[in-house]
Amino acid sequence: MKASELRAKDVAALEKEISDLLKAHFGLRMQKATQQLGNTAVIKQTRRDIARARTILAEKKKGAA
Repeated sequence: MKASELRAKDVAALEKEISDLLKAHFGLRMQKATQQLGNTAVIKQTRRDIARARTILAEKKKGAA
């Protein structure tokens, strides 16, 4: 997900997005552990999406305070 898409969301939507990404990341890790994941690069991409969303959420919270 692009940063511009995340910046358009409000705080509640960002928190939900992070929650969804964390669930997806957990599922991908389990698939990798059970040898069901073909493209392991998806794990790295998801991890970076989580970090990107958390960064933007922190910026929004800091700006609101």
